[in-house]
Amino acid sequence: MNNSPLMNRILYGSFCIMGAYTSVFNHDFFQAAAFLGIALAFDPFDQTVTWKDRPIFQKGLLIGHVCFVLLMLLLGWLK
Repeated sequence: MNNSPLMNRILYGSFCIMGAYTSVFNHDFFQAAAFLGIALAFDPFDQTVTWKDRPIFQKGLLIGHVCFVLLMLLLGWLK
């Protein structure tokens, strides 16, 4: 499958926006975690670069994104 980098960025951004909207306006943290988790499937960076060779800021952003998904799950369970 030939993934377009532009399409991945659009889908990544769209799912992040839907996750933020769901968490802020609907207070549905499980749905927000689902949207944000799906966003990770659409890596917004160059997918031909291995994890080891990625710049620190890309690794930090993706690891922070995973932590935010886990936070949304925790908020959903506590609600």
